Amino acid sequence: MSHAARKPTAAARRLQDALRAHAFTFPETHEDHPWGEIALKVRGKVFVFLGADGDSVGFSVKLPQSADAALSLPFTEPTAYGLGKSGWVSVHVGPRTKVPRELLEAWIDESWAAVAPKTLVKARAAGVPASATSVRRRGGRARA
Repeated sequence: MSHAARKPTAAARRLQDALRAHAFTFPETHEDHPWGEIALKVRGKVFVFLGADGDSVGFSVKLPQSADAALSLPFTEPTAYGLGKSGWVSVHVGPRTKVPRELLEAWIDESWAAVAPKTLVKARAAGVPASATSVRRRGGRARA
């Protein structure tokens, strides 16, 4: 996720797409594109910054429970701009990085739960379908 981004390789694009798709399994997830990166949000609050650059994928997540363990790994670091002090961790996965995708997805899970409204987290844990947790706008229409 550098300032002079290179076109992602097919492998980097596949991983980025898989992580993005995983994030969209959570209720009320939507996407924004500040600074040319993908920002995945729940009710307007970012829970994943995601990008691919050449053969690497980078993302940042909020990890209130597992930040210390995550930061013990060689492909992670505290997120810049002071976000690391609030539990945000930046992850850099390259072609030689040996990490199970399930771990990366678990970090996205934790980040969503840390950022999403607690009522939404509880509803998801109780198995309430995402469509039933939609926020209503004035006029009674569900927000997309």
